[in-house]
Order: sequence, then C-alpha cells, then structure tokens
Amino acid sequence: MTTLTPYLLFDGNCRQAMEFYKSCLGGELTQLLVKDSPVKDTMPASEHEKILNARLVSENLDLSASDWLRPDRARVPGNTVCLYLRAATFQELRAVFARLSEGGIVTDPLKEMFFGVYGALNDQFGVRWMFQSNPGN
Repeated sequence: MTTLTPYLLFDGNCRQAMEFYKSCLGGELTQLLVKDSPVKDTMPASEHEKILNARLVSENLDLSASDWLRPDRARVPGNTVCLYLRAATFQELRAVFARLSEGGIVTDPLKEMFFGVYGALNDQFGVRWMFQSNPGN
C-alpha cells in the first residue's frame, strides 16, 4: 500500500517545531538525530545535532519532518513542504518515481540507504516529492 504524507523541512529548529505540533495535536513523536544514524559519517560535524527524521503519528495524523541537511544547497523558503510518498515495494516506488519525474528535475535518484530506498525530485509543476520504501522491499 502506498501512503502520502506531508514532509516539512526546517532551518535547524525541527525538534522545537515538532514538539510544538505534538503539544497542539497530540500523537506519538519519534525523532532521529544525524549523530545517532549511520549517515553521520557522510555528514559534516556541524550537521550532527540536527534532526534527520521526525515523525508525529496518531490515529488521524501522520506528519514527517527534518532539518535542512543539504549544506551544498540553499534552503528556499516556500519550498520547504514536500509530499513524502512511501511505497510497499521498490517496484511500486520506481514506477511512480518515473512517472512523476517526466518533465521534472530529479535531485536525488533512487538509491539504497540504511533505512530503505530513497529518492527525491521536483515535478514539472515545481512540487517537491520525496520517495521511500523499506529495506528489502
């Protein structure tokens, strides 16, 4: 089953924002710091205290977020909300990725990461999409 989740990108204050949203909306909040993940060895030390991924979930809510983790690219206000598509299988993910990338710009080709397959693109209308499937799917 494919799911679609809003994904927010923050300028170093993801932890505070997600804790605020939890206080307003309830739910269970999980947060992973860069330094507590396998990706830490590929990131500059200045990024290690930032949130790699946060997720706020309740019965009727699923909201994901992270701090901006691309020191080589400028964070553009207004392009800090993404649509985060999770797919049950890699084949499902690859098919949707291919269709949405037509006429768009692939910024992160699909590739295997420690948490599964990941990729990102800006579609032909300028909407930012991020993609993920679980490891081994």
